[in-house]
Amino acid sequence: MRAGVNTADRSAPLDRNSNHPMSQSDPAARPSKRRRIPLNLIVFFLALLAIVLFGYRELHDRVLFLQVDDARIRAEMVTVSSRTAGWLTGLAVREGQPVDAGSVLVTLDARDAALVLAELTAQRDAITADRGRLRAEQELERRRIDSRLHSVQAELASARVTVSSLEPQLKLARQDQARNRRLFERGVVSRSHLDQSEGQGQRIEREFHIATANLRGAASRVQEAETERARLAVLAGQFAVLDRREAELEVRLQRQRLDIADRTIHSPTQGVIDRKFVEVGEYVAPGQRLFMIHDPARIWIEANVKETDIQRLAVGQSVHLRVDAYPDEAFSGAIERIGHAATSTFALLPSPNPSGNFTKITQRIPVRIAIEQREGRLRPGMMVEVRIATGG
Repeated sequence: MRAGVNTADRSAPLDRNSNHPMSQSDPAARPSKRRRIPLNLIVFFLALLAIVLFGYRELHDRVLFLQVDDARIRAEMVTVSSRTAGWLTGLAVREGQPVDAGSVLVTLDARDAALVLAELTAQRDAITADRGRLRAEQELERRRIDSRLHSVQAELASARVTVSSLEPQLKLARQDQARNRRLFERGVVSRSHLDQSEGQGQRIEREFHIATANLRGAASRVQEAETERARLAVLAGQFAVLDRREAELEVRLQRQRLDIADRTIHSPTQGVIDRKFVEVGEYVAPGQRLFMIHDPARIWIEANVKETDIQRLAVGQSVHLRVDAYPDEAFSGAIERIGHAATSTFALLPSPNPSGNFTKITQRIPVRIAIEQREGRLRPGMMVEVRIATGG
């Protein structure tokens, strides 16, 4: 009967090959379970694999590549300053504005400088007028001296002719006088004839003495006229003084023109205005910085490489670059120059070692890497990661 069926036999599993239930206590008849790997063992192996891969990659990078993470983009930062002092009256640029070489940046008040220039110009014009007056005076003096010299030379020539004509007359008169005296002593001629010959001889001798005196006077006047020519040399010396004064004034004029030109400050190079330090109305002192300008097309990367790695580098090596501002873009460059001194050499504060205690610190050598600008987006000061393939 169905009521007499054993419930224990109903709950027992049946064998597929027989209708009899399997015994639960038989281990041979129990099915085999799948063996599972513990989770902590899987995590351990994955961590070990990651460490191995990271170690390999790190070893590979250290052997074949040289990496610097603190490199920066550099540029020639030009500081524009003033050579003269004055009030700033005009400002033609603003920060971030591109400028060309020679573009006007600022203008300073030039009124005082213009007045000084006008004063110096007037002094130079006065020297020019003095030179003209002195030239006219020199010409007038030369003509006067030449005229007087010609006159006294004519007198001298006339006196010489007179003396030369009286000399034979005087000689002849003296001979007649001596002959008449001898004839008078012999009684051949009369006393009146002797007196007449002696009077004529005295007259000729007196005229001769007067002519000789006139000759000496004319000669001395010629010497005086020739001496007056020295005044022309004095006037020529005054020309030399005026020339020196004019040269000095010309130098002062050039300096003043330069001062006026310096009151309009131009851009020394093509670039971009990075910083502006002044405003209209301020008083500018000589040497005071006004602007900072750099040329975006002339940039490079400076990386400070450890001195222990510098032997792995050479000029011309290709460099892989990663700019922090543009992490998704790839940049490339080449080593342009390797520094000849460590960065510590240029430190403002030296690090002496008076105590004798020494801690060795690896020094850094600056390496310049050339890079091409991309649409003006690379700016000085940006951080760059440098990766150089050294080949081991």
